[in-house]
Amino acid sequence: MTKRQFLRTTAAATVLGSVWEPVRALARGSDPVRWRLNLNGAWQAAQAEAAETESIKATVPGCIHTDLMAAGKIPDPFFRDNEQRMQWVSEKTWVYRRTFQVPEETLRFSRVLLRCEGLDTLASIKINGRELGAADNMFRLWEFDAKGALQAGENGIEITFHSPLPLMREREAKRPLYEWIGSHEPQGRAWVRKEPCNFGWDWGPVLITCGIWRNISLEALNHARLRDVLILQDHAVANRVTLSFQVTADGPSPKKLQAAIVVSHKGETVAKAAVELPDGTGRAIVELNDPKLWWPAGMGEAALYEVRVELRDADGNALDTVSRRIGLRTIKLLEKDDQNSLRFEVNGIPFFSKGANWIPADAFANRVTPDVLRRYVEDAAAVNMNTLRFWGGGFYEDEALFDACDEMGLCVWLDFKFACSAYPAFDEAFLENVRLEARDNLRHLRDHPCIAVWCGNNEISLMTKEDWSKDSMGRADYDKLFKGLLASQVKEFAPQANYVSGSPDCGDTHSWQVWHGGKTFDNYRTLTGFMSEFGFQSFPEPRTVRSFTTEEDRASLVTPILTWHQRSPKGNEKIRDMINTYFNPPKDWESSLWLSQILQGYGIKLGAEYWRQTMPKSMGCVFWQYNDCWPVISWSSVDYYGRWKALHYMARRFYAPILVSGLENPANGTMDVFVTSDRLAPCRGTLSWQVTDLAGRVLRSDSTALDIPARQSQKVKTLDLADLTKAHGTNNVLTWLKVMIDGQIVSDNLVSFALPKDLKLGDPRLKASIAKTGKGFRVTLAAEQPALWAWLSLEDCDAEYSDNFMHVTADAPAQIDISPERPLAETQFAEALRVQSLFDTYKA
Repeated sequence: MTKRQFLRTTAAATVLGSVWEPVRALARGSDPVRWRLNLNGAWQAAQAEAAETESIKATVPGCIHTDLMAAGKIPDPFFRDNEQRMQWVSEKTWVYRRTFQVPEETLRFSRVLLRCEGLDTLASIKINGRELGAADNMFRLWEFDAKGALQAGENGIEITFHSPLPLMREREAKRPLYEWIGSHEPQGRAWVRKEPCNFGWDWGPVLITCGIWRNISLEALNHARLRDVLILQDHAVANRVTLSFQVTADGPSPKKLQAAIVVSHKGETVAKAAVELPDGTGRAIVELNDPKLWWPAGMGEAALYEVRVELRDADGNALDTVSRRIGLRTIKLLEKDDQNSLRFEVNGIPFFSKGANWIPADAFANRVTPDVLRRYVEDAAAVNMNTLRFWGGGFYEDEALFDACDEMGLCVWLDFKFACSAYPAFDEAFLENVRLEARDNLRHLRDHPCIAVWCGNNEISLMTKEDWSKDSMGRADYDKLFKGLLASQVKEFAPQANYVSGSPDCGDTHSWQVWHGGKTFDNYRTLTGFMSEFGFQSFPEPRTVRSFTTEEDRASLVTPILTWHQRSPKGNEKIRDMINTYFNPPKDWESSLWLSQILQGYGIKLGAEYWRQTMPKSMGCVFWQYNDCWPVISWSSVDYYGRWKALHYMARRFYAPILVSGLENPANGTMDVFVTSDRLAPCRGTLSWQVTDLAGRVLRSDSTALDIPARQSQKVKTLDLADLTKAHGTNNVLTWLKVMIDGQIVSDNLVSFALPKDLKLGDPRLKASIAKTGKGFRVTLAAEQPALWAWLSLEDCDAEYSDNFMHVTADAPAQIDISPERPLAETQFAEALRVQSLFDTYKA
């Protein structure tokens, strides 16, 4: 992935000055009944104690850290250990200000509301020195009655953001809440409804932001507006979907209101309805015949319908409009039983969930653009994922991310934002704040067909006991919050949605015996179920590490700065030790980084393939984690700059719709061969296998025709290779598997009886031939003997690679299409190209 495509910049905001824009007019030529003033754009920010004398330019949406960086007041907190010198920022109170114009006629409207879609977090709001109200939840929509504070002409708005740290310290002193935190993280984050990982995590920095992080506007209106449109689906009749609409309006209104509903598909109207709203509410029903259903990636088209609801007065004049995009589908989360693990079923068909865990894409949310979010979803779909779990320690993501998942068929496991801490469910004010947070986000997000399940929290059940203690949350309060309050909100505002109280207390599994428990990757083969968390870390590639280090920081894997960018205790040492368990010692620093990625992919592949082999006992593989929020050593498969690690390339193969894989038994020299299919229909193919020595000499080969049933995994063959392992040694036998359908290879694999470090590989003498293509270059890799995990890179140039970290043999060269981020002549490309394989990482 190119750096250009993932470049973090503050999202551009249009500076509209004081231009009030009409939102809706009653009729052509009539005066608008609703006006909006966009307050995004240019503001001023200052420390509260110096607000009158010292200020900097600020951008809204944004946060104080990006504003300070833009003003040159603080350095890049991601470089080296600058982060620790940025902690003063979060201790201060910050004031944001700007002016705007209000025409005299605006004051004649019956209501003028200040609409804040995201305030981070403890904020007090004034207009013209008059207090409008206060906010204490980053995740809520806040509206304040501003009319009484406004005046004709110039007006001033001031939002003061108070540091959450004093409140956290005060509450913790009175009643500490148990939490899992690192030594560098402040205590008490659960007292504040703010992005939990903003206070640090075992992969993230401590950069406690504040500011106006989402849109802000003033709205003037005279008439009613749509408060809520609830859309329900009935799939009981074959080849028909019945949609019911519950429409609610509020505010001053004419005596008679009605709503007009239009449903369309790809621009063509397919259904209409009208409903009277005598008391501000009404219901309507439309029927869609021959509906186009929404399917997850790999199962069919992710068909989408557009819904437009228009609020009208008695004369048919439009007062307000709400537009939604929906998918017609049923989705159920089925509990595990004797034969099946926890699993999802869409449109009546169970499917295996293949994916990864999503965390915020930047420590500063305002720097993540819709294009960046879309590219992440494209990159997930590109490696055959159908599931992303939006983990509970972040924030409710921008709608652009859900839109992209809707369009590409990525199912979302959506956690409410509670993670790894006891929460004060004994506090009624806290519970009411959470109730309104849940309401706002359920209303806002519920129509996205990608959302497969709402989940109450991440891992809090693991710290819950019968009673409260210094190391637990009390069971009654856990149930009150996650089985009571949140469950009731989902039932009220998204009654057809799936809800579970938490992960992993709903029947899924978080497996951390390998990373935290020191076990080897074979431990994955002792488990079955829905694996919603498991993982192993790796370093990002050298180009990424250079972005936050100096030369002296790269003397080893455990220098102070590399340790600073590693937030899991002794994490770099764990990587180093596991490399030594599975691979030969790397020859230099760069080889260590690349080898850590191969190790990570090797381990996750072992687990993923086993769980696909064991379906339906296992019906989900969602590894930790997909992405990063800063340049860091972590569990991610795609680093902060969008660069794919080896794991991401390998995921394309182990998440393939049809997978051939092996389960080796070195003790008796046998190997079980499995073919796993996620296809909805059965098919026929050919399984072939070839056994070679390390020099590539063929020792045995054969093939067989194969019936591949739909949505099943089956053991199709047991290879008895005991005679070959005895004659040549288990460390000199490689088994190459391949499945072909209609003359095309749909899956191939390599299985070894020995660990990689025990394979005495020779120099494969890799050679690359280059051909210019329309978008870049095609590189053909040829090897004289097996080259394991061969990869290409460009020196000082990002690029997109069609494949990487593949095995190359003399009879199976590899072709890789490469699109550099900037134009390169063929000679420049050849000079920048680096070709390596596992052999090249070893000491001579």
